[in-house]
This record gives sequence, C-alpha cells and structure tokens, in this order.
Amino acid sequence: MIVTARNDGPLIVSIPHAGLEIPADIAPSLVSLNRARYDADLYIDLLYAFAFQLGATIVRTTTSRTVIDVNRDPSGATLYPGQFTTGLCPTETFDGDPLYHPGKEPDADEIARRRAAYFDPYHADLQTEIDRLRALHPAIVLYEAHSIRSVVPKLFDGRLPEFNIGTNSGQSCAPELAHAIATICADQQRSHVIDGRFKGGWTTRHYGQPDTGVHAIQMELAMRTYVTEVPAANWPPRWDGIHAAQAHATLRPILTAAIDFAKAQA
Repeated sequence: MIVTARNDGPLIVSIPHAGLEIPADIAPSLVSLNRARYDADLYIDLLYAFAFQLGATIVRTTTSRTVIDVNRDPSGATLYPGQFTTGLCPTETFDGDPLYHPGKEPDADEIARRRAAYFDPYHADLQTEIDRLRALHPAIVLYEAHSIRSVVPKLFDGRLPEFNIGTNSGQSCAPELAHAIATICADQQRSHVIDGRFKGGWTTRHYGQPDTGVHAIQMELAMRTYVTEVPAANWPPRWDGIHAAQAHATLRPILTAAIDFAKAQA
C-alpha cells in the first residue's frame, strides 16, 4: 500500500524501503519472513514523521522491498556496475542468503505483475506530487530517506559513515544543496560522505533534474545513527525514542536546509 501525506512546502520525503508487508500469495515461496524483512530500512517512516510538521510531503510504501524494490531501475539494469547489489525483485539478501525456496524465485511474468501492482503506482504517486509541488514552487527537493546496517561486508568494507549523501556524482542536485547538508553533519561532528558507496538509487537518478527545478538527494543513514544495532539472532532492534531524538538533532536542520535551499531558488 502507498501512503501519501500531502503538504505544500517545497520538499518531498520519499521512503521506499521501510515497508514490512509481504502479500499472502508471495509468502509461501520465501525461505523465511524474518529473512525477507532483514534488509528493510527499519523505522525510517517513524524517524522522518516529523518532516510533515516542517511542511514536507511524505510518500512511502508499506510493502517490503523483498516483494519489489521501488528504488531499482525497472529495466533490471544494475545501479552499481561491478559491485554487488540486489535487483528489482531481490532473490538474495545483502548478505547473499537466498530469499526464495529453490525454483520459487519470481520469473519474468511475476516480476512484470509485481511491477504493475507495486512499482508503477508508487512512482505514479511520486510523479503526481512532484508535478503538484513544482506548480507551486520554482524549485523543489526530493529527499530519498534510507538506512542500512552499519556493517554489511558484501556491500562495503568496514563500518559505514553515519550520514551517506548521494547525488549521482553531482548530477541529481545543485552542489550547494549537498554542501549545505554536509556542512551540518560536519558542524555536529557526524561522520559523513558525499557520493561514497551510495550515490543514490534509481529514484534519485531518475527524478533529479536540477535544470527543471527538481533537486533529488539520497540520505543513507547507518542504522546506529538512530537505533542500537543488535546481532542478527536478536533482530530487529527496538525503536528507541531517545536515540531517535539524537538523530533528529541532525536531521531536522538537514531538512530545514533543503527547504531553505528550494525557497532560495525563486
């Protein structure tokens, strides 16, 4: 299900990976529902709920990324050539563990069905909100909200910085926006990087067109930024309001800076 909370400010927060729902017709094909939910951007919908108070529109899906990843290229092309990444309908976790029982992986017809049922409606809603807000503002910011476990050896070496800012190597937004966000992280002594391991997914790359007034930026948070991470055997970690409030101390000025940037483009 797609949930859209509309507002009139020049900011959209897109949350494509916080969903945990797995339809009953797909669940029996999976090795484990817990495994299928292990790579979720856990609690990101709760973490960014405050954005609505700032005037942001929030678009999210409650469907698990295991069903279909609405932040992947619908053609199936990889976002990171030469590096491991999961696909449009993932068949393995970030750790390389199989998601499906042998022979139960989605075939081309099933992928097409899921795209029509889940992927296309998400992007139709997102495009509607982009068009609506562009009619109200000379420029808007599309902020892609993500998170990932701090240590995922198959995806990256060592421990990920807390704040990972993606701009598709400077193509999806004006450099001033990325710089403003990085400066906030630096001022608060938060570890961060611009266009490191994560440069932005398909959504950032597809919609980010600064010349047309749509500036897209991805924020990939290391989960330790807002929860106390636990071993896989004890997953998931519990929501911690105190820990989340510490993250809000950085995220609130980041989103405010994005709004201020958009307004300054008039």
